[in-house]
Amino acid sequence: MDLGRIATAMITPFDRNGDIDYVVAERVIEHLLQNGTDSIVVSGTTGETPTLTIEEKRAFIQFTIKTVDKRVPVVAGIGYNDTAYTIGAAQWVESTGADGIMVVAPFYNKPNQRGIYAHFEAVAKSTSLPIVVYNVPGRTGVNISTETSIALSKIPNIRVVKEASGSLDQMTEILGNVDDDFYVYSGDDSLTLPLIAAGGRGVISVASHVVGNDMQLMIRAFDEGRHDLAAEIHQALLPLVRELFASPNPVPVKYAMSKMGFDVEHVRLPLVGLRDEDKVDFDKVWNTYQAKAKKFRAKY
Repeated sequence: MDLGRIATAMITPFDRNGDIDYVVAERVIEHLLQNGTDSIVVSGTTGETPTLTIEEKRAFIQFTIKTVDKRVPVVAGIGYNDTAYTIGAAQWVESTGADGIMVVAPFYNKPNQRGIYAHFEAVAKSTSLPIVVYNVPGRTGVNISTETSIALSKIPNIRVVKEASGSLDQMTEILGNVDDDFYVYSGDDSLTLPLIAAGGRGVISVASHVVGNDMQLMIRAFDEGRHDLAAEIHQALLPLVRELFASPNPVPVKYAMSKMGFDVEHVRLPLVGLRDEDKVDFDKVWNTYQAKAKKFRAKY
């Protein structure tokens, strides 16, 4: 399963009452499709799924699939720490027309590597959908080891790993030991260019909500051998990416989207919005980035 170079882990817009705002969600989807997104991941961490009910998750996944209407692949995040529950969710998603599922490592239980492998193996056997393995130890409390990722790549419908371990060494070692049709994506925007340079496919991104076209420009520059320009864009992006994660995701990116005319600042507790001083800090970084972006865009 090829998600392109940039898959966006999409936010879930809420209205002032905390309900999913489907009118704004449609605008967000169209914005992403026109601004550098090659595929969409719905119902992931950035979508605040821990606060969504089962009914809300199902409705929002179905809405996204219908709205995208096969223009790009849609992957549904369905990972839970209960294997049986995850299998049930995978089988339901298969009936929706989704192009794949993203399954996070079991959280809280803290299984060993044999347990992690057995979890993904059981889910893979329950569905014919392609599976994205999501390794995010900062949230789950467990790291999917290099050896386990390599072993999972041998299962026919496990085709992608989203690596948010922050370890370029781990990603590089995976790349050196899997088949060419198994793709490694960064789960950290800041490692997009380094991973691509190491042979990775791309990024499952948060920053692409607001700088998707510039990220595509960076990747294109690298692919064309214009490595100095790619490095310039990477260096300009890095402070902005850091600011997008200075508060818990997706709070900063929702604020950034609000600056672009999208009413999406509302988050659900236990997340809280940015303070005024946080917004001032973000605005400074945003304005600096815009000045740098004007220069590197002119070089293309």
